[in-house]
Amino acid sequence: MKDIMIMNVKKIALGASVVFFTNFAFAQTLQDGINSIDSDKFAAAKTNFSAMIAKEPTAENYFYLGNTFLRQAEPDFAAATENFNKGLAADKKSYLNQIGLAAVKLGKGDKSAIAEIQKIADSKEKDAEVQYRAAEALTLFEKNNSPDLAIQFLNKAIERASKKEVPAYYYYTLGDAYRLKRVPGDAMSAYDKALPLAKNKASVLTRIGTLWMAAQQWQQAKTSLDKAVATDATYAPAYKAIAAYNIKYQENAKATQDLINYTKYADEDPYTQLEIAKLYFTNEDYANSKAILDKIFDKINDPIKFKLRAYVNYADGKYAEAKQNMDTFVSQAEKSRVQPADQGLMGLIAAGLAKTETDAAKKSALQTESQQKIAIAKGAKDETLKWDMELAKINGGGASQASVDAGPTNPAIEALKKQVAANPQDSDALYKLANAYQDAKNWNGAVLTWQKMSGLLPDWAPAYYSQGYAHQQGGNNDAAKISYEKFISTVKPADVEANKQTLAYAYFAVAYLEKDKDLAKAKDYVAKSLQLDPTYQDAVKLNTEINK
Repeated sequence: MKDIMIMNVKKIALGASVVFFTNFAFAQTLQDGINSIDSDKFAAAKTNFSAMIAKEPTAENYFYLGNTFLRQAEPDFAAATENFNKGLAADKKSYLNQIGLAAVKLGKGDKSAIAEIQKIADSKEKDAEVQYRAAEALTLFEKNNSPDLAIQFLNKAIERASKKEVPAYYYYTLGDAYRLKRVPGDAMSAYDKALPLAKNKASVLTRIGTLWMAAQQWQQAKTSLDKAVATDATYAPAYKAIAAYNIKYQENAKATQDLINYTKYADEDPYTQLEIAKLYFTNEDYANSKAILDKIFDKINDPIKFKLRAYVNYADGKYAEAKQNMDTFVSQAEKSRVQPADQGLMGLIAAGLAKTETDAAKKSALQTESQQKIAIAKGAKDETLKWDMELAKINGGGASQASVDAGPTNPAIEALKKQVAANPQDSDALYKLANAYQDAKNWNGAVLTWQKMSGLLPDWAPAYYSQGYAHQQGGNNDAAKISYEKFISTVKPADVEANKQTLAYAYFAVAYLEKDKDLAKAKDYVAKSLQLDPTYQDAVKLNTEINK
């Protein structure tokens, strides 16, 4: 689930208020609530703002509580709307609650809300808080936003506040707006301005770290995230970001520890726990994901819980249960929340059901459904799962750790396994382990180890070729074909000459595996194989056979 690991990290501490209160203790309580949101302690924030409402049921206090429900990883639009309406009942002219209701519309996919937010902001353009909250609403949602307008409102808010002191969170949100606009340089500049102003610098350093991650500058990302933890070892969102970093490098054990720390320093809010369950799933820690999901399942109303359970069912090979949960999610969720990745998952589930279906007509219908829905995910360039490879695993029986452990081993393999466990980024040890598995004909072990190598060094083409070879030897031809094609596409033009023989075989292998399915492609690939090596006899024979 590619961007489960980065896409939600941005939802850390965007909110604060510049409203001044004469009662210092009351103002401090507001800041406590803001700090809780900043630290992914949403249950504490809700308790805090509810106490403020009990003391003074003002429009502003209802807004802060409602906004907390929008800030959590999975927004609770119903609870947010309820509180914004209560705020408007307390003050029918409340600009903040008007923005809140418009933000709910935007979060649900109604883009007309952008114009509503702009109208509200334009009517109070001298009010820094209204300008800020309008901008915040326009940066909350990954799919539905307007960063250009947000930047415009934030610049006004900064200008208005500069007569006193610009709050750090104005610059936080400005950085987030530039991120949405995909202007990383300006985003970094905004975060740099926030850093000296922020009381908790871990918040800014975490943002900087995730920005480096988005730019795939992994060492800079790690440096910033390490600084965040050193600054505040209890700042939960930093551990979530570090978990994403370690998941990227397939350091599952480290990522699990990061998630344990995140759980320790966040709080027991069910929606935060749901986020943790998602992250465990991304880390391929299905047991922990299922355990957390089971614990909170009845405590949350959001249908997203059925989707996550479907992913866990799918990972366990329980396709009928996965289908039931996905059907429930689709029937209960608003249409705007059904993403291309969901269609792709339904396509994989259909493929899994087709594999054991004995009725020919039903089997054919499931296979057609599988192709159509996976095509939706691929057409949207969604990378939540590796769709072709997942499909190949279903059809050919994918390599799992259990299958690796059940396969052949020897003292060399066991020694190298310990070496890799001690340092998962030791590419030399991974290379030796993969080859040791191949020598022992433990093809599943070779597949998984080469996959770890390509995760560590994604631009190193030979890892993909070796995956293809291991898949092919293990009898999973569909997965082999995908890996060989990945090898072909990863070889850089400058390296073609040095890889001529291997490329010739990869092209031949794909041609051979496609000859009964896609004859035109097979002819094209065998021709490319012979172009690289005209003396390659297997390619010569195949070329003669398919061009009769």
